Amino acid sequence: MRADTRLIMFRVLLALLPGTAALAWFFGAGVLLNLLLACATALLTEAAVLRARGRSLASLLDGSALVAGALLALTLPPLLPFWMLVIGTAFAMLFGKHLYGGLGHNPFNPAMVGYAALIISFPLAMSTWPQAGVSLALADILNAKLWQSGPLANLQALANDGLSGATALDTIKFRGALTIDETWQASQGLGQFAGLGWEWINAGFLLGGIYLLGSRTIPHMAPLGMLFGLGACALVFYDSGSSESLGSPLFHLLGGGTMLGAFFIVTDPVSSPDSRAGLWLFGLGVGLLTFLIRSIGAYPDGIAFAVLLMNALVPLMDYVRLRRP
Repeated sequence: MRADTRLIMFRVLLALLPGTAALAWFFGAGVLLNLLLACATALLTEAAVLRARGRSLASLLDGSALVAGALLALTLPPLLPFWMLVIGTAFAMLFGKHLYGGLGHNPFNPAMVGYAALIISFPLAMSTWPQAGVSLALADILNAKLWQSGPLANLQALANDGLSGATALDTIKFRGALTIDETWQASQGLGQFAGLGWEWINAGFLLGGIYLLGSRTIPHMAPLGMLFGLGACALVFYDSGSSESLGSPLFHLLGGGTMLGAFFIVTDPVSSPDSRAGLWLFGLGVGLLTFLIRSIGAYPDGIAFAVLLMNALVPLMDYVRLRRP
C-alpha cells in the first residue's frame, strides 16, 4: 500500500511539471519560491504532527505531504508574503489532513482547505498577481514577499508601476457595464481566450492530466465530469459577449485553475466518491458550482469552494450507493 502511494504521488508530481514550468515562465521566480517553501512547510508540519502522535516518520516518504504542499503552492499568487504561505500550508496539513487522522481519513482536500483559509483571511493579497510575462527582479519579488516596508506597501508599489494587478477572471467579473470585447480592448495582457499566459498554463496541466489518465493513475470520470459541467454551463449562459455575459466556454476552461483543479484536485481518491457514478456526479457538481461562484459569487475563481462543498456531500453519495437494493 505504501509503495503504491509513493508511486502515485511520484506520478502526480511528475505530471505537475509542464504546468509548473508554464506558470513560472509567465509569472517568474515567485512560483518556485512558493513551491519550495510550501513543500518544506508541509513536510515539517507533518513531521511535527507524527512525532506528537507517536507515529513513525517513515510515512513522510509516501509523498502525500509533498503533493499537498505543491498543489497549494501552485494556486497561490507568486507575490504572496512568505508568512501567509507558511500559515496556509500548516493550516492545510493540520486541519485538512491530520485533524481527521492523517492520510486516508481526511474528508476534505487538504490543499483546498489551506487555499480557502487564505483567501478568506487575506483576500487582497490572494488576488494580486504579477503581470504575465513581465520580468520582475528577484529583489522586488523578495521585497513583496517579505513586506519589509509594511503591509501591502510593496504590492501597492508594484501595482502603481503596472507590474501587478488582477487576473483575467477578476477583470471580467468586475468589469462593470463593458462588453467582453471592450474589456479585452481596455485591458492589456488578457491574451486570446482566458488571460495572457493562462491558456498555456492550463494547457500544461492538461498535458500532465493526460499523462495521469494514460498511466491509469487517476480515473477519468471526475475530471471529465468537471470539465463538462463547467463548459456546458458556460455555453448555455454565453451570449456572445454582452455586458451581461458570464464568459465563453473557452474562457472558463482555459482560465484560472481549471485544468489543475480537474486533473489534480477533484481526483484526490480520499476526498472523492468510491463509485463510478459518484465520481461523475462529484465532477459535475464541482463544475457547476465553480461556474456559479465565478459568475455570481464573491470570488473570481470558485474551484476551491466548489471542491470543499462537494467533499462534504461525498459521504452521502457513498451512503446512497451502498443503500441501493
